[in-house]
Amino acid sequence: MLLNSVLLLGLASCGSAYKGLQRTDADAAACLEKFRPKFGSPALYSTQVDILQHHLSGLLYFRPMDNGSMRVLFMSEMGMKFFDFEFTKDGSFIKHYMLPKMDKKAVVKTLRKDFDMVLMRRDPATAKTFTGNGLRYTAFDLPKGKIYYITDTACTQLVRVENGSRRKPVVDVWLKQYRNGVPDSIDIRHHAVKFNISLQRVEK
Repeated sequence: MLLNSVLLLGLASCGSAYKGLQRTDADAAACLEKFRPKFGSPALYSTQVDILQHHLSGLLYFRPMDNGSMRVLFMSEMGMKFFDFEFTKDGSFIKHYMLPKMDKKAVVKTLRKDFDMVLMRRDPATAKTFTGNGLRYTAFDLPKGKIYYITDTACTQLVRVENGSRRKPVVDVWLKQYRNGVPDSIDIRHHAVKFNISLQRVEK
């Protein structure tokens, strides 16, 4: 009897968190536009970053460029640069700088994906929409897994952004307290490793 219970628990744990989602024909563009951060001018955030054994604190800038790209620059309060990335208008990514001791391919790739989720710059025409658990999921395919923008079914509230594998969430992102189209706080939490970012907007 005990063995059967263990086997049932094992089978349940192997199920996909996304198995029950149902495809819909909802308008992805109209929904996402409500929550895409409107960085019309540089936005400054007090930032805490925990990456494996490293803890960094400082200021992070989202800076829109005249050519339509977005620069994401993180530095200490004394002005030492940690990283400087550019997300171009055509969807490309440029690493202008990364602190040498953190300049690992996996770290850069993870930061790129995290901030790509925050900026919401993907083409809505490539999205698919689903419903499930009383929520609406606007999904973008990745080489491995998907990015889900999860809202209520009427798309009036952004519950969270989620990077999911085929079976379970891998990263959760929360954008909260929007003012004039810009979130006051942004939190990024990874499930499997210590890789977390917390941002709180600073008024200039």
